[in-house]
Amino acid sequence: MSSALTMLSSDEKMFRDAIRDFAQGQIGPHVAEMDREMAIRKDVLDGCFQMGIMGIEIPEHFGGAGSSFFNSILAVEAVAEVDASVSVCVDVQNTLVINAFLNYANPGLQERYLPRLAKDVVGAYALSEPSSGSDAFALKCRAEDKGDHWVLNGTKLWITNGKEAGIFVLMANIDPSLGYKGITAFVVEKDFAGFTVGKKEHKLGIRASSTCELILEDCIVPKENVIGEVGKGYKVAIETLNEGRIGIGAQMVGIAQGAMDATLAQVVERKQFGSRISDFQGVQFQIADMATEIEAARLLVYNAARLKEAGRPFVHQAAMAKLFASEVAERVTSQAINLYGGIGFTTEYPVEKYWRDAKIGQIYEGTSNLQRVTIAKNLLRKHL
Repeated sequence: MSSALTMLSSDEKMFRDAIRDFAQGQIGPHVAEMDREMAIRKDVLDGCFQMGIMGIEIPEHFGGAGSSFFNSILAVEAVAEVDASVSVCVDVQNTLVINAFLNYANPGLQERYLPRLAKDVVGAYALSEPSSGSDAFALKCRAEDKGDHWVLNGTKLWITNGKEAGIFVLMANIDPSLGYKGITAFVVEKDFAGFTVGKKEHKLGIRASSTCELILEDCIVPKENVIGEVGKGYKVAIETLNEGRIGIGAQMVGIAQGAMDATLAQVVERKQFGSRISDFQGVQFQIADMATEIEAARLLVYNAARLKEAGRPFVHQAAMAKLFASEVAERVTSQAINLYGGIGFTTEYPVEKYWRDAKIGQIYEGTSNLQRVTIAKNLLRKHL
C-alpha cells in the first residue's frame, strides 16, 4: 500500500527535523534584527552553507549533499516556519539556480559553478525587467554575439538574492525580432565587467531578503557561459519556474505553520472573561479551519514535489500548489493576528511578520491569476 503524502521516510524525517533545529537555534534569535536591518546576517548564510541546505541536489562530487528535490522542498518549508526571508534565499538557490545548472548546463559549466554554489556562493535568477513581470517573455535585455564573447545590455528588476549573489542565471534576447525564440540563458558573475547591482527595494515583507535591480552596460560574458542552447532560454525559464513554484508553495506552507504554532501557544495562554480563549468554541472553530487549510496546502505541495521527483507531469499540480498555499498563508496569518488580539498588531510578537511575509506568495514566480490561467488552460485543453 502506498504511503500517505505527508508520511516521510526515516531519512526525510531526520533531514526535516535537523533543518528545523537549525532554523530555530541559529536563525530564530536573529529574525527580528534581520527584519529591521533588512539584511540576512552573514553568519546565518554561512550556517546555511555549513548545513548543506544551499546545495541540496548538487552531487556529492561537486561538494553538495547529493540529495533530492523533495528534501529541498522540506528544507524551504522548515526554514519558512522560522523566517521567510532566509527560506526564499534557500529556495531560489536550490529550486531555480541549481536546478537550471543541473538540468540544462553542460558539464563544463557544472564543474565550474556547482562547487562554488555548494560551498559559499549565493545564486540569483534574473528574468524580470521593468517592462516584463508577468509577461516575462517581453524582456528587452539584449545579448550580442561578438565572436569570442557576448555583450549584454539592459536592466533587470525584482531580483531575489541580488545583493548577496555572486552567480546569476540571467535571461537576455539575442534577437528581439525572434520574440521568445531569441531568449537565451547566461551565467553572469558579479565581478564581470559592465555588471552592477543597483538599488535594493524596501518591501512590506521578506525584508531581510534582498530584492535588487541589476544593470548591464556592455557587460562582457564568456562565449561558453550559455546554459542550454542559444535561443532556448525560454525553455530553461519556463521549466525552472515550474519547479520553483513548488518551492514557493512550500515557503507559504511554512509561513502558515509558523503562524499557527505561535497562535496555538497564545490562545492556550491568553485569558478573557476568566477562561483561556482556547476554551471558546468559536476560537476552536477558527483554529480547526486554519489547521485544515494548512494540511490541504501541504498535501498539494508534497504531491507536486513527489510527481516532479518521479519524472511525472507536474505543471498543473505545481500551479495549484502555489495558488492555494499562497492564499492559505494570507488567510491563516491574518487570522493569527486576530486571535492574538491587539498585541498581534505589534512588532513585539511574531504574527504580524508572518502576515507581511505571506503576501508576496501571491505575486512572485507567477501571480495567483497566472496560476489560475495555467490551471484553466490545462483543464480546457482536454475539451478543445
